[in-house]
Amino acid sequence: MPLPKISEAREFSDDQLVEEILAVKKQLFQLRLQKATRQLEKPHQFRHARHRLSQLLTVETERKHSSKSTD
Repeated sequence: MPLPKISEAREFSDDQLVEEILAVKKQLFQLRLQKATRQLEKPHQFRHARHRLSQLLTVETERKHSSKSTD
């Protein structure tokens, strides 16, 4: 399973971006819970979720900075 592309994250609207960030944070919480209870079967999912979260947060930050510069 390849890592997601940042271009996909840039296509989201602002509301979709916030929803996706929350969803990935919840997914990371669930993965940590599974790891703690030794139920995690696919440890690579951590890397994918963290990578996705960093992409989404990067896009969010870019949008905030671009909106400040246009004000």
